[in-house]
Amino acid sequence: MGKFKKILFILTNKEKKHSLFLLVMVLIMAFLEMVGVASIMPFMSVLTNPDVVETNNLLNSFYKSSIIFGIKDKEEFLFFLGVIVMLMLVLSLIFKAITLIFQIRFSSKCQYRLSKTFIENYLNQPYVWILNRHSAELGKTILSEINVVISKGLKPLITLITQLAVIFTLITLLIIVNPKPAIIIGVSFGLIYFTIYKLIRSLLTKIGKERLMSNEMRFKLVIDAFGAFKELKINRLEKIFVNRFSKHSKIFAKHQASAQIIPVLPRFFLEAIAFGGMLLVILYLMKQSNDFSNALPLIILYAFAGYRLLPAFQLIYSSVAQLRLVGPSLDSVYNDLKNLEPISTQENKNIISLNKNLTLNKIKFSYPNSPKIILEDLDLEIPANNKIGIVGTTGSGKTTIIDIILGLLVAQKGTVEIDGKKIDRQNIRAWQKSIGYVPQQIFLSDDTIESNIAFGIDRENINHDAVREAAKIANLHKFISEELPLKYKTKLGERGIKLSGGQRQRVGIARALYSKPKLLILDEATSSLDNITEKAVMEAVNNLDKDITIILIAHRLSTVKNCENIYVLEKGKIKNSGTFEELSKINELFQ
Repeated sequence: MGKFKKILFILTNKEKKHSLFLLVMVLIMAFLEMVGVASIMPFMSVLTNPDVVETNNLLNSFYKSSIIFGIKDKEEFLFFLGVIVMLMLVLSLIFKAITLIFQIRFSSKCQYRLSKTFIENYLNQPYVWILNRHSAELGKTILSEINVVISKGLKPLITLITQLAVIFTLITLLIIVNPKPAIIIGVSFGLIYFTIYKLIRSLLTKIGKERLMSNEMRFKLVIDAFGAFKELKINRLEKIFVNRFSKHSKIFAKHQASAQIIPVLPRFFLEAIAFGGMLLVILYLMKQSNDFSNALPLIILYAFAGYRLLPAFQLIYSSVAQLRLVGPSLDSVYNDLKNLEPISTQENKNIISLNKNLTLNKIKFSYPNSPKIILEDLDLEIPANNKIGIVGTTGSGKTTIIDIILGLLVAQKGTVEIDGKKIDRQNIRAWQKSIGYVPQQIFLSDDTIESNIAFGIDRENINHDAVREAAKIANLHKFISEELPLKYKTKLGERGIKLSGGQRQRVGIARALYSKPKLLILDEATSSLDNITEKAVMEAVNNLDKDITIILIAHRLSTVKNCENIYVLEKGKIKNSGTFEELSKINELFQ
């Protein structure tokens, strides 16, 4: 019942309505299947004994009514019954096929919608949330576990309901015709499958948990291996990563196989019991009627019903087993969906521009689940259209200040104000539209250099003039025009492998400038570059228009030499501030 509630929880209201419609189709299908099986009995009765038309009141009434269809004798009536049986079976199969198509389409749409929902929710979570999650874990959920929840959770649940309806209608039919053997068959098969399930349910739960864990490790190892491919090659770590991947992949493959074997294994054992049981039913019916010809319609009815009941019982057991296996994956998806912060549907079309000053007032910040205070009572004022440097040792809080200015982190105390306007959750998007950001490590996709500069913009919507203007300011246009074979249409390879470090940084600067920001932040964007390359990148920064505010976070003091004002950070507080020349007289870092 808990899994049923969780599956319902992950469905939208529209999907729940569709599932009710599907339930109605399932009930109709089960009824048609029962009618199709039931129609065999009168046909076989007339086939084995044509005189039964005279002795059986129901058949006699139907025989007389069939005159309107031009039926003249018992032979034509028998043919007429055969046609009805065939039509009922065909109708049942057609409706069954239609129901199956609806089930498959419903499951596929749910999987698509759920995957879209998760990537949308993940991408819209606060930045601090992502700091505690591994990208492999998120990728696993979107690309793998949602598929597991649908294929091993939602689909088996639909199958379970469908087959329960089929069993209920067929057992009801058999009870009406001959209650004793029907009850024995239903109870016997039900008890056998229930006993098998009870014996292995703890094993199924264990397999589900270990499968989930090993799948997560597979994703992590793949991301780590290709993310650090250069270091892996230099340090000859290929075998170590292969062995690690092999270990978890083997566990995953083993449990995937178990997940497929366990639900179907009892079928072969029970088929033998079913055939033996069918012989006993035939003998029982023959003894009860004392006449094989009289027993034959009942025998055929039970044969047809058994032909449908055995797979139905097997599918119910298989569905329950899969629901048990999917438990850990379902719990993971359910908990994420339940605990993620809701997405704001309101799109703020305004833009908050920096025209006078950016002010941080009494900022206090510490990371979640960490007792260490990173920033404490920090005050900072940055005049518009100035070039500002922020320096300090590792761990002094430089990047944290930038993340607060960017709106990625929210201070526990204090405010961020732009031209006197307080920035909060309602207007943070409007403020971020004015910001260009260049990180230390530039992410480049395996796409054209043009698409990387206009990152995230659909190709048909790229402003080519803005791309070229940004590239010129970033000292990149000459390189693109003279050295790249397809110029702005040249593909860069995965992670921009075809570019040097300085070229990647200049692509990052061009990307930040593409949207014409009022504030440009370079977060240690030159720290990994050699002196010559850094000089070229800083020339690009110095080319920028005077109507833009620049904040430089740096380890190297040469990076901030041309700033109008430099703030020296120490243990989350501003120790000194001033020009490069002023600080060289009072601070040991500049001496």
